[in-house]
Amino acid sequence: MNSSSTPEGPGSVSGAPHLPEGFTGTFTSRYVDTGDLRQHVVTGDDGPPLLLVHGWPQTWYAWRLVMPVLARDFSVVAVDQRGTGLSGKPPGGYDTGTLAGDMVALMDGLGHRRFAVAGHDTGMWIGYALAADHPDRVDRLAVAETPIPGLSPSPPLLGSAHVNDRLWHFAFNRLAEVNEQLVTGREDVYFGWQFATKAAKELPGYAVRHYVDTLASDPEALHGSFAIYRALDTTIAQNQQRKERRLTLPVLGIGGQYSLGEQVANTMKLAADDVQTLVVPGCAHWVPEEAPEEALAALTAFLAPYRDGPGS
Repeated sequence: MNSSSTPEGPGSVSGAPHLPEGFTGTFTSRYVDTGDLRQHVVTGDDGPPLLLVHGWPQTWYAWRLVMPVLARDFSVVAVDQRGTGLSGKPPGGYDTGTLAGDMVALMDGLGHRRFAVAGHDTGMWIGYALAADHPDRVDRLAVAETPIPGLSPSPPLLGSAHVNDRLWHFAFNRLAEVNEQLVTGREDVYFGWQFATKAAKELPGYAVRHYVDTLASDPEALHGSFAIYRALDTTIAQNQQRKERRLTLPVLGIGGQYSLGEQVANTMKLAADDVQTLVVPGCAHWVPEEAPEEALAALTAFLAPYRDGPGS
């Protein structure tokens, strides 16, 4: 782990490629030491706190296109979750209960008692765990683009080719060691395929290279990318307990038209009483990057009561 006190390199605000104009005038990178984990976080502006939790196989950078506008109304906190980017990469602690605890410790460290959360992909897993395990901390929850193991019905092993293309990485990523052996040196093949096949609007080449280079730069980064999947037995057991305690906070479920669509909100309806549905037209999996304007409009409308009034 980088021992400097200031985050540097391509994973930081100062070194990330092709950021929106004016980004570095609003946002800065910093480390927050929460005891057993040092977390890298990108923060900017003030207002009610909004925690952005990225998905697999990405970093905080996935939110770069929506962060500047969100910062007009919120104190934006975009984190590299455990095992990714410039955050610490310990060997264990990748069940969503622990990952949610990381987020609470991070927000404590930043002085934020109550906050809103937006999570994409595995960030949706973490967001659900946050809202379920720490209901006094989360005001509103927006989630996008993944089933939740232990909550969603599990698809059949031999489903359609379309379902297999979307979900085969779940089984592959859970393997011990052989996945790292197969992917090492071929990160561009494996992760490049993920980005290319799950997009309706192709992600910029520089963004894909940034993610792939981040994963290829450090064996611990590749290990961390698989670790959240290897912990699924524990996470599934946790989620089976969580769903016994229904969420009462407002939830927005966002799906891409060419990916999960209404399934995201339908998943959350299995666990929450107040769920709004949004399907983003012309978009597949990578919502904050494929459709940043639509994502911003949805988040702005959903978060307006939180922005305008005291937390309930």
